[in-house]
Amino acid sequence: MEQMFITPIKPLNSIGNVGNDKKVTSGQTGSTMFQDIFKEAIQNVKDTDKDLATQEYLLSTGQIDDAHTVPAAAAKAQLSVDLLTVLRNKALESYNEIIRINI
Repeated sequence: MEQMFITPIKPLNSIGNVGNDKKVTSGQTGSTMFQDIFKEAIQNVKDTDKDLATQEYLLSTGQIDDAHTVPAAAAKAQLSVDLLTVLRNKALESYNEIIRINI
């Protein structure tokens, strides 16, 4: 009969470690991560908009076989803009909340 091994539970050092094994970031590193999220969202908007323009050009010149790719590219571009808008709104809400904190 095979012996089963039970992996012991590791204690958490802080609540920030839940879900990942990385250290909690703060200071300049946290700022860089926050900035990277927005840079990635902006780049995603640019990429999807460029893809939509390419798909529309191919459709208008008759070089595309399946016309359903254009609405799919439009939906993808709209979703990326919506995501960026939501990120911006949440960042502004968080900033305003921090400003309201009394020290």
